[in-house]
Amino acid sequence: MIDLRRLRYFLTVSDELHFGRAASRLHIAQPPLTRQISALEAELGFRLFDRSTRNVTLTSEGRHFLPYARAVLEQVDLTAAITGKLAAGSAGHLAVGYASSIALSDIFSQTIQAFCTSYPDVQLSVEEGASSTQWAHIIEGRLDIGMSRMQPPGDDTDVQAICLDNEPLVAAIASDSPLARQEQVTLAELSVYPLIAFPADYGSGLNEIVETLYRRHALTRRPAPTGKQITSIIALVAAGRGVAVVPQCTQTLAKRGVTYRPLAEPEATAPLLVLTRKRERSPLVGAFVDVIKQTIGME
Repeated sequence: MIDLRRLRYFLTVSDELHFGRAASRLHIAQPPLTRQISALEAELGFRLFDRSTRNVTLTSEGRHFLPYARAVLEQVDLTAAITGKLAAGSAGHLAVGYASSIALSDIFSQTIQAFCTSYPDVQLSVEEGASSTQWAHIIEGRLDIGMSRMQPPGDDTDVQAICLDNEPLVAAIASDSPLARQEQVTLAELSVYPLIAFPADYGSGLNEIVETLYRRHALTRRPAPTGKQITSIIALVAAGRGVAVVPQCTQTLAKRGVTYRPLAEPEATAPLLVLTRKRERSPLVGAFVDVIKQTIGME
């Protein structure tokens, strides 16, 4: 294996084309430098420099070898830098899951932007999925972090949830509905219409929140078509297939034929939860959570 120190000596001499100046840059005496270059030439099997009492020039072989030597040392330096960043927790890979409604919020986009700006050496991947899917993927190690609307089950000892915010829920109504002319609507008024939601077996946190609200107010949910994404749910509302209860950030989907109205019930909110493995040791996970907290102004 070629001695990397000798490669560095070779690059310095090739830059200076003078052994005395190169030795001065390297903070060594000239004779040891000359011996190291001679040893490198013997190792390679060809001369790198033509030397005379007045001039030092690269040989043809030396000129061809120079870019390869430089590339090797650049890669070594890059590896050392990345190794240090990995040890410090500022490089690596982070996999983040999110519920489809969360992707519409400013918090989500601002967090991703701020994190990527602060940690440019981290390879970030994001994956949309229902809350129950996120729990499973975090336990399996496929995800490092989840951004969810629903707490893990009480008997789940491997995933913990941190509530960072509560977002008001709003009603999504067809624009030609009489409810669209009101300043706000009640859940009782919505219950007259079919309620569009995620499929029952999808594992949606938003579904659980809305169903809990209906039960609390002794309301019966009328069946309606379902969608696996918040965009498809809003499309069904625009098609006149029913109403939906969605997070306030969904209003960024300015779909023609859909009107959003606040709900009268103050408890109609959806939490923003960050899911992680318990006893998580990755500094990148902590860094991502800190960035979310900074984004929402949470100490």
